[in-house]
Amino acid sequence: MTKNDIIRRVRYALDINDPTMIEIFRLAGHEIDQSALTNLLKKETDEGYVECDDRVMGYFLDGLILHKRGRRETGPEKENKPASRLTNNAILKKLRIALELKEEDMVAVLNLADTVISKSELSALFRKEGHRNYKECGDQFLRNFLKGLTIRYRGL
Repeated sequence: MTKNDIIRRVRYALDINDPTMIEIFRLAGHEIDQSALTNLLKKETDEGYVECDDRVMGYFLDGLILHKRGRRETGPEKENKPASRLTNNAILKKLRIALELKEEDMVAVLNLADTVISKSELSALFRKEGHRNYKECGDQFLRNFLKGLTIRYRGL
């Protein structure tokens, strides 16, 4: 699953328009214009397609968190620098934070996409890499989560 596909699916699930997408990137400190956004949202076979790298994906997810939740009120503001390598686990975690989903919400979203998971299996996805109970999030699992989000937020 490409980063472009993830951005397209999140955008569709949450019904985010172009001006809001540009604002989301701006909130994370990344300036993007309409043509660059359009190229980012194109499919791989379309002319002008630009591949989304981990850095741009990080800006999008960090901006989505700020857009949905606002800036932190407590503590010193740290420099918001996206991770150089974003795994599916990190993407899932950032989406969970942005949408303020608790374990029960995550399980419910996944159930909407006909994916059954226990709370302990789910928590393994959010463990630190290298932890003995860490479990890697596969493309199909992330795809099902995004499908569940679409059903939850768009009623499809």
